[in-house]
Amino acid sequence: MVPLLFHGETVHPLRSGALWWPAERALLVADLHFEKARFYAGTGQFLPPYDSIETARLLAAQVEEVGARQVLCLGDSFHDAAGALTLPMEARAILEALRARLDRWIWITGNHDGAAAFSFGHSVTEMTLRGLALRHEATSCAEPELSGHFHPKIRLRARGQSIARRCFLMNETKLILPAFGALTGGLDARHPAIHAALRPPVTALVPGRERLLRFPVEGMRAA
Repeated sequence: MVPLLFHGETVHPLRSGALWWPAERALLVADLHFEKARFYAGTGQFLPPYDSIETARLLAAQVEEVGARQVLCLGDSFHDAAGALTLPMEARAILEALRARLDRWIWITGNHDGAAAFSFGHSVTEMTLRGLALRHEATSCAEPELSGHFHPKIRLRARGQSIARRCFLMNETKLILPAFGALTGGLDARHPAIHAALRPPVTALVPGRERLLRFPVEGMRAA
């Protein structure tokens, strides 16, 4: 894990898309989108219905790896308000076992969550921790802020090929996490919607095994 200093706090962007905050022993994740495949099946678009189980497994494994005592979810944890009620038994069992090991689990509500019943912890619209605001979508406020919502990704050239990678986005006051869910797409880091929320200069952060790759993205636009 490579440390990143953000407004006096040392955090670690992880390759999974999670953010490890050692001082709080907190794992932050954004945009889990549990039950997305079930939602799409209801519209006639049938996808393999295993996304919730896979996301739950990934979350539990990441908590185990870093030794987190808190999980802080930055919104859109469920793809719709019914998601908490339709979780497969295996996914529910994983989350219940995980909750039993934690000191605290906070769900920050997002635009997809609606009136979802967060039965594995406590839900809030936003919160502040050590001077950092935690919310789902970045705001125009000048306060230091951690958020999700945009599912940022960046396209890179490697060995003559173009590859897309989820990324963290950071400017002077904001740090946006990528989507953590197993069935979540991504929005290009150059997209105007992102740059409407982030004042330049903006840096894309891609965690590697031994270093944190940084790419300037200000002034760019999606093709």
